[in-house]
Amino acid sequence: MIRYYVTNRRSGDVMAHATRAIQEKVDMIQVREKDLSGRELLELVRRICALARGTATRVLVNDRLDIALAAGADGVHLPGNGLPAELVRPHVQVMGVSTHSLAEVVAAERAKADFVVFGPVFETPGKTPVGLDALREVTSAVRIPVLAIGGIQPSNLES
Repeated sequence: MIRYYVTNRRSGDVMAHATRAIQEKVDMIQVREKDLSGRELLELVRRICALARGTATRVLVNDRLDIALAAGADGVHLPGNGLPAELVRPHVQVMGVSTHSLAEVVAAERAKADFVVFGPVFETPGKTPVGLDALREVTSAVRIPVLAIGGIQPSNLES
């Protein structure tokens, strides 16, 4: 199982949460602070990369190849409407892609993504869930890891 943490400043101190994630040996941290300026995002990513240096935790930047490269991050996480994965692949060690359909998952695998994030699997405010059947379908259709996201709570985690 891959453990993947997505940052969210609205949920508290990002540095404290990143520190805890690294201490708990989370596999990857996606820095996803879309509202920060480029300079602010670069500084945050540099700080998280410094925390993760020498550990097994990899740091990815959401949708900003430029920031990932400048900060020395391990890679990027591309949104479905982001840069073309096949053009980004040569520039990063680790690349994930957000997906919402079987076709998108297959396309991400063809573009040599290391993994996909698929969802939202469960009910999430403002989004239509894809459901568990769709999750099962995509996980059996590709060889790369498929990470479920969206509406996951302790009550439905086992599903």
